[in-house]
Amino acid sequence: MVDAQKLSEAERDALREIANIGAGHAATALSQMTGRKIMIDVPEVEVKRLEEAAELLGPADTIVAAVLMHMMGDLTGRTLLVLPERSARALCAILLRREDNGSAFTDMQRSTVMETGNILCSAYLNALSDFMGMMLVPSVPALVVDQAGAVLTTAYLNFGHARDYVICVETSFRIAGSEDAVTGQFILMPDVASLTAIFDAIHLAK
Repeated sequence: MVDAQKLSEAERDALREIANIGAGHAATALSQMTGRKIMIDVPEVEVKRLEEAAELLGPADTIVAAVLMHMMGDLTGRTLLVLPERSARALCAILLRREDNGSAFTDMQRSTVMETGNILCSAYLNALSDFMGMMLVPSVPALVVDQAGAVLTTAYLNFGHARDYVICVETSFRIAGSEDAVTGQFILMPDVASLTAIFDAIHLAK
């Protein structure tokens, strides 16, 4: 396998194009769900080792809301959408149209974050599926609210040392009527065979 972190600009452009298509699908789905115009920007796509992805989330004790889904079908692995707590609460306040009081996440807020994660992860997987010409099926989402270090440690332990390259997509929501952007990280964790297949598709494998 090639060094997944040494990407040419053309190869990065291919990954960015897949992510941008996924973001467009997600924006459409979220707009239909909320009745509000939503723009989702994808400023950067990076390939990192999973332990290095922690630097994108801030200090290890940062509280985050993470939505985990399994990727099944022709490619297998996991997806993880990570929102800083502040962004998750802001997103809920906008989508639910009610102020957040800073207490523990309510069932409604948890459901909102999970549904948003489901929409985003599914949209990115659909874009990858179309690009690869393969069937990708996401699982039911699971939500955890915990410290970023704990979330990634659990993902790392479950993911395995032999397949620890991940694709990180920085995602920024801009919702009509709100001046502040909501930011987070979409992390695609394919297994080693699926990662090789993705690289083959964008001419990364030798």
